[in-house]
Amino acid sequence: MKRVSNKEKILLRTSWISTVGNMLLSAAKIAIGLFSGSLAVLGDGIDSATDVLISIVMVCTANIMKRPPDPKYVFGYEKAEGIATKILSLVIFYAGVQMLISSGKAIFSGEVRELPGMLAIYVTLFSIAGKFGLAWYQFRQGKRINSSMLKANAVNMRNDVLISTAVLVGLVFTFILNLPILDAVTGLIVSFFILKSSVEIFMESNTELMDGVKDTSVYNRLFEAIDGVKGAQNPHRVRIRQFGGLYAISLDIEADENITLREAHNIADAVENSIRKSIENIYDIVVHVEPQGRHNSHEKYGVDRKMLD
Repeated sequence: MKRVSNKEKILLRTSWISTVGNMLLSAAKIAIGLFSGSLAVLGDGIDSATDVLISIVMVCTANIMKRPPDPKYVFGYEKAEGIATKILSLVIFYAGVQMLISSGKAIFSGEVRELPGMLAIYVTLFSIAGKFGLAWYQFRQGKRINSSMLKANAVNMRNDVLISTAVLVGLVFTFILNLPILDAVTGLIVSFFILKSSVEIFMESNTELMDGVKDTSVYNRLFEAIDGVKGAQNPHRVRIRQFGGLYAISLDIEADENITLREAHNIADAVENSIRKSIENIYDIVVHVEPQGRHNSHEKYGVDRKMLD
């Protein structure tokens, strides 16, 4: 439980740092975008504004995850992180669509546009440096506590660095070639980056919400751990699901039907301890012991060795 508490503390602190950082960057880019007349910088600022909303969602989610298990949610509230990640992907997608529409109108409207002000370049350079720092910090903390939400937001901020770089390149060529329309074209490219990022994050969150695991090699490690336990035979109907970076494991094993209940219990304990040594971030393990040879091979759920061959 201490590990989970530490995770929530890191998640909350990282979320607040992300919120404040993105608020500053967003306000600067939107203000300069409007002042300088740069559609690309304005779009970049809108994208950063969605990051502020994302950070607020992260703060709320961190507070929800702190709640202890109850009769309604006996596994606790760790899956709130997966739900929040899904919401974030939809928010990012909406921002991308809005940017796509705005840029498309600017390109095909036929209106004569003025060159944006040079201030747009300076704020974009500031944005690249700021976003790079936030992305690095988010990913480092997300990897430290194995948080899908922090890592997803780090990917989003990494894409923001690419977006701001594209904006910078577009602005440079806009001034060099004296073609204001390039600013709108850059805004269009930015919108595709945003949409691509939203789809990737949406798909990434499916695994946890569908009670799956991202790294299926965890099953091989589990079977190898059981092989070293004397008396444990034919591990099967293994079910592993992941939430909040933790594994919940259920499995069946077979044992000699002539042993005592205490001996069967000791074998189950040995299996659990061996698995915990081989697999990190365990939330819970449930081991069911069956008499040898009584296994029904046509059960609907779970994984056995044959499925991994």
